[in-house]
Amino acid sequence: MRVTLIAGNWKMNKLRKEAVAFAQALPALLPPGHSSELLICPPFTLLWELQPLLAKAGVKMGAQDLFWEDNGAYTGEISASMLLDAGCTHVIIGHSERRQVIGESDLLINKKMHKACQEGLIPILCIGETLEERKAGKAEKVVAGQLKQALAGLSSDRMDKLVIAYEPVWAIGTGVNASGQDAQNICAFIRGQLEEYYGSQLAAAVRILYGGSVKEENIKEFLQQADIDGALIGGASLDAAVFANIVRLGEND
Repeated sequence: MRVTLIAGNWKMNKLRKEAVAFAQALPALLPPGHSSELLICPPFTLLWELQPLLAKAGVKMGAQDLFWEDNGAYTGEISASMLLDAGCTHVIIGHSERRQVIGESDLLINKKMHKACQEGLIPILCIGETLEERKAGKAEKVVAGQLKQALAGLSSDRMDKLVIAYEPVWAIGTGVNASGQDAQNICAFIRGQLEEYYGSQLAAAVRILYGGSVKEENIKEFLQQADIDGALIGGASLDAAVFANIVRLGEND
């Protein structure tokens, strides 16, 4: 039984005072006895401050990226051990904004995947096609290629806690989102690819999230789909009341 995961990606948002206010307000807003696993991924600068506050609310904490080396002369980078030291359990890898804006390649994403799995961080691997690729009928080909290259060299014994986030690039931060059925089709395809790589048992255990302008109005549509196990939420995760309401709505899918 896959437990629903509702994850908030704050991206480059919130100063300390705003983040603390969010974490302090959240516990009273969440539905009592909710069954979903909750995760917030704040900027690096807020990790140490937020970890105890989020833990008190029963919320896990993740990072938005990591570097593939343990330590050394890598100015501006953050290692897996630093994230673990700050209390992170998860890390986002290969987000479309890092692919599109920063220029991260599949090779670098694969190196980060290896390091996260090696150190015991749960990777949230982001994959998804652009609008041009979708219009050209290449969505499945692009997603399959990104998945294959990200997982290259990773054995099944490191994949038991893997999380995949399907995030069509054209639906991120645009207010436009895929329909529930569109998202389901690709997520089912992803699960099929995982079955080819690692077998049916592991493929059935991996949680696949949808990410792409997820909000209160559409969360139920996505969580009703058989192969969608949660959401990676951007802008809507910045408001504690909205995030909590998304959790509540997801409980009644």
